[in-house]
Amino acid sequence: MDMSILERFSLEGKVALVTGGAYGIGFAIAEAYAMAGAKIAFNCRGQEHLDKALADYEAKGIQAKGYLCDVTDEEQVQEMVESIKKELGVIDILVNNAGIIKRIPMTEMSAADFRQVVDIDLNAPFIVSKAVLPDMIEKGHGKIINVCSMMSELGRETVSAYAAAKGGLKMLTKNICSEYGEYNIQCNGIGPGYIATPQTAPLREVQADGSRHPFDRFILSKTPAARWGNPEDLMGPAVFLASDASDFVNGQILYVDGGILAYIGKQP
Repeated sequence: MDMSILERFSLEGKVALVTGGAYGIGFAIAEAYAMAGAKIAFNCRGQEHLDKALADYEAKGIQAKGYLCDVTDEEQVQEMVESIKKELGVIDILVNNAGIIKRIPMTEMSAADFRQVVDIDLNAPFIVSKAVLPDMIEKGHGKIINVCSMMSELGRETVSAYAAAKGGLKMLTKNICSEYGEYNIQCNGIGPGYIATPQTAPLREVQADGSRHPFDRFILSKTPAARWGNPEDLMGPAVFLASDASDFVNGQILYVDGGILAYIGKQP
């Protein structure tokens, strides 16, 4: 008998790995997957962050498994994937969420800083995807969701490394789709707009005179929704891309941006 429409969105019994799932966007996606029935694994690079994240998951009533792992290190990633298989089962859903941004004008940015951003934001999704793909191929199904960005499409001052990495991640998404779609593996991106997280908090700080931060005003003027997004705004789209409801959606980037990419902005 055919599944009901709600059953198509269920993640019951699935195993999901969310990289960098300790807070912000990654935590919200993992929480949504847990609510949809998935078993959650995530990684952190430091024990302190890991312990805090485990406590945060527990406070939400989520039994998440946390792993110490640097996702730019192929050996550590392989070990983590093997541990998840032993403890939870084969990974059905991978969310490549771990990322950093360095806001430095290009002429002042060192090549080492540029490489570090590309390593975490682009090389790591390649490394982790490569580690989970063989089991997905064997199983005949899998979902890889890459957390892209407005900067997968647009440029902006001071984010040359981030934009280069996130643009590359968009194309890695399309290529994983091209290479492994025949195995019933779907690889899509989710492109958050400007989301109110700890990472973007400095851009929303109220100024000494009580006015909004200039960047905050700029984003509100560029967003038809006239607000920053919340991590919760990503929950539904992330569940859709991880579920059977999206089995014929492949190589796409779903932008959850309040309409920024559709809009030229207000006339001054």
